[in-house]
Amino acid sequence: METVIHLYNTLTRNKEKFEALNPPFAGLYVCGPTVYGDPHLGHARPAVTFDLLFRLLKYAGYKVRYVRNITDVGHLENDADSGEDKIAKKARVEKIEPMEVAQYYTNRYHKYMNKLGVLEPSIEPLASGHIPEQIKLVERILQAGFAYESNGSVYFDVEKYNLAHRYGKLSGRNLEDMISGGRSDDYVSEKRSSADFAIWKKAAPEHIMRWESPWGEGFPGWHCECSAMSEKYLGESFDIHGGGMDLIFPHHECEIAQSTAVGSGSARYWVHNNMITINGQKMGKSLGNFITLEEFFTGSNPALTQAYSPMTIRFFILQAHYRSTLDFSNEALQGAEKGLERLMKAWATVEKITPSEVSTLERAPLSLLEDCTLALSDDLNSPIAISYLFDWVRIVNSLYDGSMRATAHEIAELKKVFDTVLGELLGLSGEEAAGGADEKLSDVMSLILEIRNQAKGSKDWATADLIRNRLTEAGIRVKDRKDGAADWEVM
Repeated sequence: METVIHLYNTLTRNKEKFEALNPPFAGLYVCGPTVYGDPHLGHARPAVTFDLLFRLLKYAGYKVRYVRNITDVGHLENDADSGEDKIAKKARVEKIEPMEVAQYYTNRYHKYMNKLGVLEPSIEPLASGHIPEQIKLVERILQAGFAYESNGSVYFDVEKYNLAHRYGKLSGRNLEDMISGGRSDDYVSEKRSSADFAIWKKAAPEHIMRWESPWGEGFPGWHCECSAMSEKYLGESFDIHGGGMDLIFPHHECEIAQSTAVGSGSARYWVHNNMITINGQKMGKSLGNFITLEEFFTGSNPALTQAYSPMTIRFFILQAHYRSTLDFSNEALQGAEKGLERLMKAWATVEKITPSEVSTLERAPLSLLEDCTLALSDDLNSPIAISYLFDWVRIVNSLYDGSMRATAHEIAELKKVFDTVLGELLGLSGEEAAGGADEKLSDVMSLILEIRNQAKGSKDWATADLIRNRLTEAGIRVKDRKDGAADWEVM
C-alpha cells in the first residue's frame, strides 16, 4: 500500500498532501539546539517529533536528507540583537573557551538523544563552521537592496522588504503592530526601524567570538545560519522546515525574509511542534522551570517523584499529538510508564503465542499496520496509532492464553507489524521500558516459577500458594494460565 503523507503547513494554515520537489528524494531541515546547557524535556519534544517524521518519510520510500543544525554562535540573550552571546556568556562564567562549552553540550545532547532513540540526522552542520556562507548571504541581501550597514553592523530592512513581499506571512503578524510594539535595545539607534533585525553584528571589544568580514570584525545574526545552511545542503527551495512553535517568530519569519530577499524559495512545508508546559507555562531555560533529561532519567529533580526511563519519556511525547500542548506532571508520566509497559509486554508476548491450525481472528494482523500507518500519515497522529496498538494488546493476550487462536503465518505477520510500528516507526525499544524487569529479575523469576510448577506437579498446593503469596507481598503478581504455565508482572 502506498503511504500518502499529509502535514499541517504553518505557512498556509492548512493540512496538505506532502509532495516532494524531487521524488524519491526529500529534504528536511530542523532547527537544532543552542548548545550552552544540558538538554531538557522541551528539547526532547522537537527531537522526537521530527525523528518520527524522518522515520515515516523513510518508511514511505523517500531517500531523506535530514539536516539538523547546531547553533554554537550568534544566538544572543532573549533572542534579541543585543546582549551577550549565550555560549560566550557560559564560557565567561566558567572561564573556558566558547568552543569548549559548545563541544561539551553538543556531546551531551547527542548522548541523551541517543537514549531517546532519536536517529542521527544525515548532516549536522555547525553555525561556526559556516561563517563564509553566512557572510556571502549578508552580501547578497545587501546587493538585493534589503539590508543596510550601520556602525559596522548590517541590519535587514524589514519595512523595505515588506513593500515588495509580505513580512509576517508565517506568523500572521502585522508589521505596523510589530513596529508600534517593538522593544528597544542597546542597538536601537543603529536601526532604521525597531522591526529590523541584525544579519551581521559588530563585535564589541569584550565579545569573544568574532570573525573578519567586509564590515569589520563581528559575528553573524542568529537567523542567518539556518538560511545559509539549508540552502547549502538542501538547495534554494526544499521540502520541509521544522522546529518548535516558539521559533515561528522571529526566527523562522526572518529566515523566510532572508531567503526570499535573495531570490531563494526556502521551504514549501513549515511544520511546528507545540510546547511542553509545566502548570500551563512553557518549559524553558529562560524561565528557570525546566527539568533536564538527565534529571528525568535519575529522578534527581525535586519536581519528580521517581526516575523515568528514556523510552517512557519518548512514549509520553508520542502519546500527545505534536501540535497540541503537552503538560508535564508525574501522574501523566506514570500513566505513560504503565502504558508503555503494557505495549512492550504484548510485543514480547507475540513470540510466545502457540500457533494453531485454525484461526479465530476477526481481522488480519496486517490491518493493524494499515491503520497505524494511515494515522501516522495523517499529520503524524501518533496518539491514534498508539490507540490501535492497545486494541491489539487484548487480542495478543487472548491468543497467548488460548481463548483465541491464530495460525503460524498470522503470528509471524503480527510480530512483523509490532516490529514495524513500535520499533521502526515509533522508535520504541523494550530494553529501556520503565516498570519492566531487567534480565536478572527475569532469570530469578523463571527459577522461582519452575520450583512452583514442580510443587504444583507434586500436588504440594501449600508450597505453590506460599510462593505466589510471598511474590504478591513483594509486588509481583503471578497469573496461572490454562496450559499450566504461569506469567508474572511487576505491580
